[in-house]
Amino acid sequence: MKLKKILNIRISERVSFIILLVLLAVLISLPFFTPGQYFLRTATNIGIYAILALSLNITTGYCGQVSMGQAAFMAVGAYTFAILNTMHGVGFFPAAFVGCCVAGVAGFILGMPTLRLSGAYFVIATTGFSEVVKVIALNWKSMTNGALGIKNIGRPIVFGFELTNANGGQYYIMLLSLAAVIWISYAIKTSKFGRALNAIRNDELASNLMGVNTSSQKVLAFVISAMLAGYAGVLYASMTRYIEPNTFTTDMSTIILCIVIFGGMGSIRGMIIGALLLISFPEILRFMATYRFIVYGLILILMMRFRPQGMLGGVGDKPYKLPKGVKRKSYEQGGGVNGVT
Repeated sequence: MKLKKILNIRISERVSFIILLVLLAVLISLPFFTPGQYFLRTATNIGIYAILALSLNITTGYCGQVSMGQAAFMAVGAYTFAILNTMHGVGFFPAAFVGCCVAGVAGFILGMPTLRLSGAYFVIATTGFSEVVKVIALNWKSMTNGALGIKNIGRPIVFGFELTNANGGQYYIMLLSLAAVIWISYAIKTSKFGRALNAIRNDELASNLMGVNTSSQKVLAFVISAMLAGYAGVLYASMTRYIEPNTFTTDMSTIILCIVIFGGMGSIRGMIIGALLLISFPEILRFMATYRFIVYGLILILMMRFRPQGMLGGVGDKPYKLPKGVKRKSYEQGGGVNGVT
């Protein structure tokens, strides 16, 4: 019976499975074939930005709320981790957990009043929050060391071995973290919670009338997004071993938003491809690194003109199963609310 099921798998699914296995093999063996630590550090940085894009995708891609506060949540997680690690001697994993929780609390505090806003007003509110976090980090010298920043941040230690890019440890930590965040994103997308977020994105008023508690669902999505961004900040602080207020600027939030739009809002694979292309671009074409934001702007203009859904937006996404008697055409024309809550 099992053999019969295996033989009935479509060819496209077999090819996808083989490609996935090859990709996993390449990623796992990458530290053994890299030309140096710089290449591995760049790969780790791409993975961290992919985690940040996946975190923003929960708020922007699933829920339709465009946020410019991911760099701020990243800063909250990074500074919490760095302070606990350098000043109080807390290990990587407990400090990382606390960093995620503090970032989640910051997301809750920000989300409760601001998620009632929409459109440009919400963007302005989250941008303002990013500036507030930067000013606090700059002026709270007793905790953050002000403009001098925090240095000598500890790396993960497993069974007495310090994980660095020299031995590929930090790269594998990033890879495991990215796999976990991908699983979380997929679990949210395919859950009842994810369907509620999709309904809110399509038509918030209709979702409210259908019985969806839009306020609590948006706040929960915002908190999860903030926690994942905070964890990305922990990984970044551990990799660089130094952070300062100007590390986490609105420019970083802009890059993360560009990745989400470029890859395709709501697409998990799109976040990975977007991070790979947009973060590796300044490294490959270093002579154009100064003009990267001009290039990002041109890319977004071209995407909005020729493919507004992004590179992989809607590609490979299975449509929701509808109740009997409901036609998909009328369902989509009606806003996509019926049958998803």
